[in-house]
Amino acid sequence: MAAHIGTSGWSYDHWQGVLYPDPTPVHDRFYYYVDQFQTVELNSSFYRWPHERTFASWRRRLPEGFQFTVKAPRGLTHGKRLYAPEVWIERIKKCWHILGEKRAILLVQLSPNFAYDYARLDYFLSQVPDWIRVAVEFRHPSWHHEAIFQLLERHQAAYCVMSGAGLPCILRATALHVYVRLHGPDAGWLYGGSYADDDLRWWADRIREWERAGKEVFVYFNNDGGGNAVRNAFTLRHFLGR
Repeated sequence: MAAHIGTSGWSYDHWQGVLYPDPTPVHDRFYYYVDQFQTVELNSSFYRWPHERTFASWRRRLPEGFQFTVKAPRGLTHGKRLYAPEVWIERIKKCWHILGEKRAILLVQLSPNFAYDYARLDYFLSQVPDWIRVAVEFRHPSWHHEAIFQLLERHQAAYCVMSGAGLPCILRATALHVYVRLHGPDAGWLYGGSYADDDLRWWADRIREWERAGKEVFVYFNNDGGGNAVRNAFTLRHFLGR
């Protein structure tokens, strides 16, 4: 199976001179990114869900084989905490149709203030169509136990494997796709630092294990400061021989 390595977002001022030449106009950053990577995790959708015409534009501009992951809106995950999700799911479905063969995973990152609620998560996942692949990132510690892993397996939703300050790193595969978010190695604060080569070799070994088990793996670096995410993604691809 394939492993898809990318970053969370593609447009950062501090990536000038790292991913794109300095200076590069903001609207041109997208083209430099897709020339170097074959997947991305869209984070801006968390703050403001894009128009359908924007999804159509991305589909036209993305190269063949590109895998486009989208983060669910905070109105659904943090505002309503998955309660009565039908309206949001209908909006997401329309945009997912538009992305067509370029769509990858819908990332559902839950609020750190949203504690264990088995019934609500079960209902939400039951409303998501089978053709939308989902990964769920839990930020409250109460979610991390066997009943939730089994629930995810039943719905074929991926447990989001995490690396970052204060986050548990649980290597659990609950679907045919594995989803990994690498938020940075700094123990003091999220999104900080650059992963050492030994750390990235360790992750490369885990990715190979998942691939041998028949899983499709998506890995996104979210330690964007100083271009660390870009460098780490390139290095991990190198260690995988991709």
